[in-house]
Amino acid sequence: MKKVIALLLALTLVIGCLAACDKKDEPSNNTSGDNNTTNNTSDSNSSNTPASEKEELTIEIYDKAANYQGMQEGWFAQVVKERFNIKLNIIAPQVAGDAIYQTRVSTGNLGDIVILDQNEFTDCLSQGLIKDITNEYKNTKYLKEFDKQIMTFNNGIPGNTDGKVYGFPTEMTNTSPTDRSEDTIYSSPMLRWDLYQELGAPEIKDLQGLLDVLKQMKDAHPTTAEGDPCYPFVLWGDWDNNDNMLGIANVVQLTTWYGDKIKETAILQKDGTFTPVTDKNGTYYKMLKFLNDAYQMGLVDPDSATQDWNNVWAKMCNGQMYLMWYSWQVGAWNSQERINNGTAYIFVPVMDQTYYADADAFFGSGRIWGVGSGVDGEKYQRIMEFLDWYASPESLNFQHAGIEGYNYKKLDNGKFEVIAENETADADNKEITGVAYTGKYNDGNNKINQWIVGAVSKNPNTGEGYAKGYWQSYKDATSGKTKQEWKARFGAAEPVEWMKKNNKILISPNVSVSLPSDTADIEVKRGQCKQEIKDASWRMIFASDDASFDAMWDEMVNNLNAFGFQELYDFDVKRAKIEKEAKDAVK
Repeated sequence: MKKVIALLLALTLVIGCLAACDKKDEPSNNTSGDNNTTNNTSDSNSSNTPASEKEELTIEIYDKAANYQGMQEGWFAQVVKERFNIKLNIIAPQVAGDAIYQTRVSTGNLGDIVILDQNEFTDCLSQGLIKDITNEYKNTKYLKEFDKQIMTFNNGIPGNTDGKVYGFPTEMTNTSPTDRSEDTIYSSPMLRWDLYQELGAPEIKDLQGLLDVLKQMKDAHPTTAEGDPCYPFVLWGDWDNNDNMLGIANVVQLTTWYGDKIKETAILQKDGTFTPVTDKNGTYYKMLKFLNDAYQMGLVDPDSATQDWNNVWAKMCNGQMYLMWYSWQVGAWNSQERINNGTAYIFVPVMDQTYYADADAFFGSGRIWGVGSGVDGEKYQRIMEFLDWYASPESLNFQHAGIEGYNYKKLDNGKFEVIAENETADADNKEITGVAYTGKYNDGNNKINQWIVGAVSKNPNTGEGYAKGYWQSYKDATSGKTKQEWKARFGAAEPVEWMKKNNKILISPNVSVSLPSDTADIEVKRGQCKQEIKDASWRMIFASDDASFDAMWDEMVNNLNAFGFQELYDFDVKRAKIEKEAKDAVK
């Protein structure tokens, strides 16, 4: 996925056809932007030597969030080269497979820069694979603006009693741990508004009601205008068992529609209690059966079990998907024009649902940036300069808004406005024109697919969030048919406003805690259970009838018990309670 990518794409509405993530993620944001395309060096660069006069270096990034492996090419590569004369070589376990982690760890060199899940980061630190960056961190400009978040993480590392800095969280914000600044949430049912209106915008009471609406949409519009087949459910498996999930990512995220949050083998239910993912009364079973019901009704893309993220993104860009459930997915389709003419995707409530939503990722989204312990000398200096710049307003504009003069322009009041003719540059992979950068837009997008600072953060130069969905100019430009009719139908200006008014949202505070790593025995059990749940879940989605589905479920549970599932579940509950108690303390 994201496991990407990275939160927020719903608000940015139109982003590139990323080869995508997990956060999930999850996830993440739209990509790239700059308000100063002529600078050749970063203003955080401690060296006075122009980048062009420095030796060209290749930096390897081991990146849990990336959906692309290889050299960064295109316009973002040009941006980085002109500022630092470095090239980025991305190592992506989501592409290469999980085995690459152990392979590289065994060599003692995971990467020059690493982006890891928090538990992996702690493990790598204990194995001597992560560099102490304390002294260089003290000299940063932009990273230091997040000192509270960074030091909270580092001071929580077991054994770090002297305030050393080893890494910093992904997706930090300059808001607060309890704010929910976005107008949408990470996962909720989103339908194409014109097709929903065509059916009379009926109230949807429950999951069966949702399936009935989707069946009517597919029956009325089985193909696009060009004749390509359409399905409500277009699934993919790239992100399964990633980002602290155990099971199929598309199922795990749907459990949040009922206020639950899966923590590996444990489901944290909306009443604050835990139940295993194997509970037939739990939401993993409920949402997996929902997808099987959809399959039995002919609503699931038959390619779902074999296609990858690239195939799915192309289908979303082409309008072949009638239900979206990640907020960032709408970026493949929604544009100012489509929002204004009523053909955009937007949240439609299912009345028996209460939606789980994380607060702003003030302390980060769960992954950690670090520097490989083998890095030193000029490469180390250049990496720290790059990372500091990566947290700067200039870089964040690239990451979350686009290229100034191509994706957006600066207004007289200093705020930004989208350049409408290039709004779909990412989805359409348009050729870049009129600015210093060249190539096709999506081909050159930032393949790191993970941010240090989240798009919801306030840009100090504009007073608005970095992503266009937070700009007043964009809100004004997209206040047309979809939004107006949605507001008239549901009595709220935005989805989160409706959820709050109707007591249909559970906001979970953002906290920074260090959790115990897997023991060797738990690690073996987890690997076996992950594979069993993943494989069995995919088979169950395509079960021919209810009896076959339940027989497969029971077989899966028996196999999991043989692998030691109960011990794994007990371990995961104990670990999840640490985080829950920290969240409860700030509510």
